[in-house]
Amino acid sequence: MLRINKIMSEIEDWQNRPLSAVYPVIYIDAIHYSVRDNGIIRKIAAYVILEINTDGYKEVLTIRIDENESSKYWLSVL
Repeated sequence: MLRINKIMSEIEDWQNRPLSAVYPVIYIDAIHYSVRDNGIIRKIAAYVILEINTDGYKEVLTIRIDENESSKYWLSVL
């Protein structure tokens, strides 16, 4: 349980980090996966927004899992 608490603490720090004012390059995409859920295989979408900062390093801005890719989600992001 101690390890989970440490991981959750790091996740919360990542979620609450300050964002930059400028992102020169942003990639947005959804990756589709097949997952087993209660013995049934179904597709899910992992929305990923990745940026390249002004120092040239890649950073993940967000990852969100949903039932499928939708234009409504991308509209809310953009």
